Amino acid sequence: MSKLPTVAIIGRPNVGKSTLFNRLVGKKLALVDDRPGVTRDRREGDATLVGLDFRIIDTAGYEDEDAASLPGRMRAQTEAAVAQADVALFMIDSRVGLVPLDEEIARWLRGSNTPVVLVANKAEGKAGESGILESLSLGFGDPVQLSAEHGEGMGDLFDALLPYIEHEDLEEEEEEDPENPDAPLKLAIVGRPNAGKSTLINRMLGQERLITGPEAGITRDSIAIEWLWNDPERGERAVRLIDTAGMRKRANVQDKLEKLSVADALHAIDFAEVVVLLLDATRGLEAQDLRIADNALQEGRALVVALNKWDVAENASSLFNGVKAALEEGLSQVKGVPVLTVSAATGKGIDTLLKVAFETREAWSKRIGTGELNRWFEKAIEANPPPAPGGKRIKLRYLTQAKTRPPGFVLFGTRVDQLPTSYQRYLINGIRRDLGFGAVPVRLTLRAPKNPFDR
Repeated sequence: MSKLPTVAIIGRPNVGKSTLFNRLVGKKLALVDDRPGVTRDRREGDATLVGLDFRIIDTAGYEDEDAASLPGRMRAQTEAAVAQADVALFMIDSRVGLVPLDEEIARWLRGSNTPVVLVANKAEGKAGESGILESLSLGFGDPVQLSAEHGEGMGDLFDALLPYIEHEDLEEEEEEDPENPDAPLKLAIVGRPNAGKSTLINRMLGQERLITGPEAGITRDSIAIEWLWNDPERGERAVRLIDTAGMRKRANVQDKLEKLSVADALHAIDFAEVVVLLLDATRGLEAQDLRIADNALQEGRALVVALNKWDVAENASSLFNGVKAALEEGLSQVKGVPVLTVSAATGKGIDTLLKVAFETREAWSKRIGTGELNRWFEKAIEANPPPAPGGKRIKLRYLTQAKTRPPGFVLFGTRVDQLPTSYQRYLINGIRRDLGFGAVPVRLTLRAPKNPFDR
């Protein structure tokens, strides 16, 4: 868990908060678009500014709307971010100048206990001079003039933040070892829109950390949240929960912003260890769910399927069996993917889901010694010898595990380029079944010794 001081970026929509966030974390983590209101949930990242390390929070544009509306729920997330921050960066657009909403935000910030640093963005050139002068009336002193897009003014921002977030006495954090079984489990929750992904994560955390509601497609950015799960058997275990945007069928995704959200969700899958495909039990399994699952497996991620809204599902037994059968048929490359039932509304099944996720990561990270592997291999080819296409024998010599996460094996032999796919599948399924890899994706590479007379 991060021990770094926290900085929250606050401001009305479209002043450049996400652009500054991306610059400070050094990656394009937050989605950026010319349209206002792109950011909805608050997004966190580790930032570095001229050697100063801190935790940065990108927030939704602050809007004065009814608390029950989507903008109102977004505002509640922004208020929560300011409450937990050591300092707030209040950003205005110096080219536009002050607008009534800026003054409303300033009144709210003056009533909070969090120190405020005023930032005038888009201050390159002379177009922002009048807006910078206007901002003095907000009562936060001289603004830090910068250009988040072009990286100008970062030294002045460093000077402004330094008094609030100096942290020489903090203990150094240990580097994360991905092979360590006690390292945080990187768990991505994926699925179609409105499957209940954000609601499930909120239930896990025990707080309204992510915006939820009846509207489809609320989540846009992929949001990573550090959390400690209280395992009934082993105590606290670190988890990095990743909430993702709902992924619709590609043909239905026309809007540029939705395309960016889906791309961000796919990117999140790449960096996860275990992917939970969340299904809406009231809608069952659809072709799009299989596409999402197949994508996770193609990327080599371990997969778990969870049926959400189980507390309101009808014909539960036949639904569960139908989903399992459809997965067996649709994901023929990996048999036996775990299928669980959960309820984000009541919390039922969440501990089981996390227990299975940790066990699945353990199988995904497993390494088998060469001796044990080849004893199994000899029995496997004795029970089912490889074919002899055209009367020429394929000789399989030995098998070795080259990598983990996902497990990858290299098969050495002669004429292995003629080894049928069905026989390769026989070996892969045997490895999964007999050596404890379960339903994780397994890679098999074929390699023949070099022929010295090739030339």
